[in-house]
Amino acid sequence: MHAVIPFPDISPEIFSISVFGFELALRWYAMAYIVGIVIGWRLVIAALRRPALWRSQTPPVTPTQIEDLLTWIILGVIIGGRLGYVAFYQRAYYLENHGEILAVWQGGMAFHGGLLGVVVAAFLYARRQNLPMTGLADAIALGVPPGLLLGRLANFINGELWGRPTDLPWGVVFPGPDAQFCPDVTGLCARHPSQLYEAGLEGVVLGALLIWMVWRSGALHRPGLVAGTFFAGYGLSRFVVEFVRQPDAHFVSPGNPLGLAWHIGGWGLTMGQILSLPMILAGLWLIQRARRTT
Repeated sequence: MHAVIPFPDISPEIFSISVFGFELALRWYAMAYIVGIVIGWRLVIAALRRPALWRSQTPPVTPTQIEDLLTWIILGVIIGGRLGYVAFYQRAYYLENHGEILAVWQGGMAFHGGLLGVVVAAFLYARRQNLPMTGLADAIALGVPPGLLLGRLANFINGELWGRPTDLPWGVVFPGPDAQFCPDVTGLCARHPSQLYEAGLEGVVLGALLIWMVWRSGALHRPGLVAGTFFAGYGLSRFVVEFVRQPDAHFVSPGNPLGLAWHIGGWGLTMGQILSLPMILAGLWLIQRARRTT
């Protein structure tokens, strides 16, 4: 049998306590959201406190306004992420089970939906406060990668969103009957740790690039350049990882074993790739528009 990596024995719960008969638990996934938001917020505040980084030495938003915006962003992530999952991945199920649409504690969040929620929240806040949208988008984009990094690591700890079967030496044997259901594999089924691929590309690589652009290359002097790089960078990273990521089960069928959401003659795109294409195009448009700024 080829070399495999056993799944690490890490509980999804950091700790749990019993209060009046109710079990309350703090999970790594929730902690990832909390810590990711805090780190991203501090990154943005650090940039706002250096006016020289911004065009005309004028940050588009104040630290106080960013703190106010956090509430809007959190609501945008939760509402958009849930509605995005319902609309993009499980529309038929939730059309028959309306009462479960808001049951976020049962799981089911979509990044692209959460992103749309943040865009809408930021747009409404910018209109209300009369803020420049491209400058505000740059600030928000700078703070997103830490949350992506920690969120994907939490996905790995939870043993969810794993990749397709592989015989590469870094394949991970994820627990559970679903992860071990590999009809073409004899013995233990190792899979691509696609969560770690995304953590590296979307969190580490993209985050480091944005930090370098902000503090070393003067990117904030061209409004929209940082936001455009984030959109294009995330979209491209997600598009590539989708080739080895296991699709949602409801897309898989005997005639569509790869779980493609759109396909012709066995060739097509997964839902993640379809949703990433507009991000790539929007990012390239923002980059081109920013590069014309004098």
